[in-house]
Amino acid sequence: MDFMSDELEDGRALRLLNIVDDFTRECVGMEIDRSLPADRVIDRLEQLAETRGLPQTIVVDNGPEFASKALHAWAYRRQVVLHFIDPGKPVQNAFVERFNGTCRRDCLDAHVFTDIDDARRKLECWRRLYNEQRPHSALDQQAPADFARRARGLCPRTPV
Repeated sequence: MDFMSDELEDGRALRLLNIVDDFTRECVGMEIDRSLPADRVIDRLEQLAETRGLPQTIVVDNGPEFASKALHAWAYRRQVVLHFIDPGKPVQNAFVERFNGTCRRDCLDAHVFTDIDDARRKLECWRRLYNEQRPHSALDQQAPADFARRARGLCPRTPV
């Protein structure tokens, strides 16, 4: 799980929370707004818990939203380990960092966002394309969603 920043056409801030399943490489969640405090992170994780379940561990950096007391309390209640990468070592969260780079190159740098709703529409469309149609070299050229469907039939695991 990681944050990205960009801006709207008028220069106002745009924040993205990207939640990527390390095994399937799917972007299972994306939250987009001008500001994303810890309570919004928790709300998004609760939505994912209802539809996909929760993982045993979530890898995060040391940003203030992830280091918050509220997120720690949520993780404790939900029995999820927050694994903090070492400061300045984004390679320790490589799957989401790679996703962020692809998102930046293929979507954020390719579009102008007039407002938050426009950004949400364009990014959700791109996220679906990424998950459902874009082949991934680490998945034997399968799209992440196809890989996930096949993997669910092969081995039981806790979904992210």
